[in-house]
Amino acid sequence: MASTAPASLASLWDEVAGTQPDPDLWVVVATLVAALAVVVPQAPWRIARNAVTIAHEGGHGLVALLTGRTLTGIRLHSDTSGLTVSRGKPTGIGMILTAAAGYTAPPLLGLGGAALLGAGRITLLLWLATALLLAVLVMIRNAYGAVSVLVTGSTFVLVSWLAGPQVQAAFAYAVVWFLLLGGVRPAFELQAKRRRGGAGDSDADQLSRLTHVPAGMWLFLFHAVSVCSLLGGGRWLLGL
Repeated sequence: MASTAPASLASLWDEVAGTQPDPDLWVVVATLVAALAVVVPQAPWRIARNAVTIAHEGGHGLVALLTGRTLTGIRLHSDTSGLTVSRGKPTGIGMILTAAAGYTAPPLLGLGGAALLGAGRITLLLWLATALLLAVLVMIRNAYGAVSVLVTGSTFVLVSWLAGPQVQAAFAYAVVWFLLLGGVRPAFELQAKRRRGGAGDSDADQLSRLTHVPAGMWLFLFHAVSVCSLLGGGRWLLGL
C-alpha cells in the first residue's frame, strides 16, 4: 500500500508535466473561428466577457501580492465590471504595476497559454488554469463573483478529468484563442467610453494620475500588449 501512493503520484505528475500530441490543423482553425464567434458579436461577448474580467481582476490581485501589497478582496459584477482592493502605499512602482496589470493580464495569459500549447503541454495548461481560478476564488468577496469563478473552474476540472485527449486539446486551444482575442477588445471598449466622456476612473486614468503620463499613452500600452500577444500567440498556435 505504501509503495502504490508514490507510484500513483509519480504517474500523475508524468501525465501533467508530459507532452501531448498537437491537434490537427483543422481543430486549431475551428477553435479560432469559435473564439471569433464569441468575441466579435455583441450578444455572446456580453456573457463571455465575464471570463476576461476574471483574468483582468486576477491580474490586479496577483501583481498586488507580488509587489508586497495586501490583497483585501476581488469582486465581480453582473455587468462584467470588477473591483480588486489592495492595501499598501498609494503611490510608487507597486501601485503602478498593480494598476497596469488588469488590461494586460488576459492577453499575456493567452500568450503564456499559447507557449505551453506550442510545446505540447495541454494537460499542464488545464491544471495551471484550474489552480489560478482556485486562487482567485479564495479572494472573491461577493456571491456573483464566486458563482462565476466556480462555474469557470468547474468546467476546467470536468474537461481535465473526464474528457478525452482530443476534447482536452480542442478546449485548451479554444480557451487560449479566446484570451488572445478577448484581450484585444476591452482596450478598444475603454477607449470608446473615454471618448464619450465616461470611465473617468479607469485603469488608464488611475495610471495617469500615478505617473503624470497621459491616459492615452497607457491606452496605447494596453493596445500594444494585446495586439502583440495575439500576433505572437497566434503564430505559436498555428505552428508558424
